[in-house]
Amino acid sequence: MSVREFVDEHFRHFNAGELAKAARSLCEFINTGGSLMVTLAGAMSTAEIGRSLAPAIRKGVVQGITCTGANLEEDLFNLVAYSHYTEIDDWRSLSAEQETQLENRITNRTIPEEEAVRKVESLLISIWSEGSYRLPHDYLYELLLSDSLEHDADPADSWLLAAAEADLPLFVPGWEDSTLGNIFAARVLTGEVDPDAVLSGTHYMTRLADWYREHSGGGGAGLLQVGGGIAGDFPICVVPMLRKDLKEQVPLWSWFAQISESRPSYGGYSGAPPNEKITWGKLGVETPRFVIESDATIVLPLLLNYLMDN
Repeated sequence: MSVREFVDEHFRHFNAGELAKAARSLCEFINTGGSLMVTLAGAMSTAEIGRSLAPAIRKGVVQGITCTGANLEEDLFNLVAYSHYTEIDDWRSLSAEQETQLENRITNRTIPEEEAVRKVESLLISIWSEGSYRLPHDYLYELLLSDSLEHDADPADSWLLAAAEADLPLFVPGWEDSTLGNIFAARVLTGEVDPDAVLSGTHYMTRLADWYREHSGGGGAGLLQVGGGIAGDFPICVVPMLRKDLKEQVPLWSWFAQISESRPSYGGYSGAPPNEKITWGKLGVETPRFVIESDATIVLPLLLNYLMDN
């Protein structure tokens, strides 16, 4: 059975049923000319989501990605140092003393400091120092498309490389809250790079406004929110910004789904249900909207591969 056949046959009720309904609705949205923005929170890149996301990018299913600085860099770290990662089977039972023997742990994987972080750092500092003023991902695109990067993982599994090759619009709000963001700030403090060499989130928002104007016509723009936080809130806010602050008559988001394990009763953005977004002028009453309360590392590969069977 294909992924689509399996989901249609077995995913009937509860969160499984919601996934199946969202998948069928998203296929219809894309088939009628809709443009899809995917957001990535958490550590989806270290979870190797590129194995599912890269093919979707190459097939043209995704027209834009908003992600955290961690997801931006961790796909690159994985690409250049895959064989140096450590897998930890008993990570739930680690003592504090055992943790001191590890470095950069994310659940059951550790990111190698020298082979990944410092290797990328050495390559980026020279690019940051060239005197240009660009967005964070533009520098990584340049690095990925150059001859200076040796791959330690299958390049077909890198969603960032697929995005660079397609020159896919990327938006990385709050990039400073990342390992490379910290490294950049450190190099500013040492005087090695100009603090204005990397452009800010405001520049991302102005680019996002252009993206939304272009893609919200016709079949409309849809948002697949994986997790929550700034990766989800940043892109969806472009609509009230354009409509309320600039008085432009752009459409609301035309399709929406979120994969989340957060609860709305805690008041955090990550758990806010779609109907709450109606009150902010982000979604409309007629906007198809779905909430899949489950693990994104399980749901997103199924959803993306369902689309690939389209």
